[in-house]
Amino acid sequence: MALKIIKLAVNLESQVDTSPMVSRFFYEVENTVEENTSLKIDASQFLDDAGNEVVSLPMLNLNNGYFNVYINGMLQMEENFAYTGGEQGDGNLLVMVPEGSEIYQGTSIILEVLNFSPLTVTRVRT
Repeated sequence: MALKIIKLAVNLESQVDTSPMVSRFFYEVENTVEENTSLKIDASQFLDDAGNEVVSLPMLNLNNGYFNVYINGMLQMEENFAYTGGEQGDGNLLVMVPEGSEIYQGTSIILEVLNFSPLTVTRVRT
C-alpha cells in the first residue's frame, strides 16, 4: 500500500467583534508649568464629558487599550506622560514638560482612554 497524508475535513469560521470603551477627561491648567518640571493631575481634578467631577480614572487594558493626551487641542507624544488608572478616588496623569516647553495657565488638557473588549466566536464544522 502506498503512503498518503490523511487530512481532517474541518471548516472553521471566526468572527471578531471589538467593543471600544472610550472615556474622556478634561482639565484646565491652574498655574503655568515651566520646562523640566512635571504636573500631576489627580482623578478628582478632571471633569468628564458631562462636566461632572471625576471619582476615578479607568484602568488601562495594556493588551487591548491605549491613552491619548491633548494639550490645547494638539495630540502629544506619549513619552511625556505617565498614566495611572485606579479604584475610586485613585488615578492620575503625570505630565513631564520637556526642556524648551511650557504649559500656560488656562491651557486645556484632555485625557482620552480607550479600552477594547474583543470577543471571538469560532464555528467548527466537520
